[in-house]
Amino acid sequence: MQTYQEFYQSISKPFFAPPGWAFGLAWGIIYPLIAIAFVYLVYLVLKKKAPGGLLWVFAINLAANFLFTPVQLGLKALWPASLDILVVLGTLLFLEYKVIRYSKLVFYLLLPYILWGAFATILQLLITFMN
Repeated sequence: MQTYQEFYQSISKPFFAPPGWAFGLAWGIIYPLIAIAFVYLVYLVLKKKAPGGLLWVFAINLAANFLFTPVQLGLKALWPASLDILVVLGTLLFLEYKVIRYSKLVFYLLLPYILWGAFATILQLLITFMN
C-alpha cells in the first residue's frame, strides 16, 4: 500500500490544494483540540450537563475521520473517500449545532476542525471529480 504522501503526489489536484506536509501540520494542531473537546464532553455527560447522544455523534465522526485514509488508499477509488468525508463533515456540523447549547468551550475547540473539515471536503470532492 502506498503512503498518503505518495498517493497525494500522484493525483490531479485543484490549484488551491495545499502541499502534502500541510496536512500533518493541520492535524497536529486539530487532533489535540479534538481530544480535549471529547474528554470535556465526556465529563459534561457524566455530570449530566449534556446529553449522552452527543458522544455517539462524536464517536461516529471520529470513526469516519480515522477511516478516511485507509478507505482512500485501500480501495483505490476516490468516491468512497468522498462519501466518508461527507459523513465526517455532516456529523461535525450536527455536533457543533447541538453542542453549543451545552458548552461553548467544546464548540470553540472544534471550530478549527470544522473549518479544516469543510476545506478538506471541498478539496476531496474536487479531487474525486478531477481523477
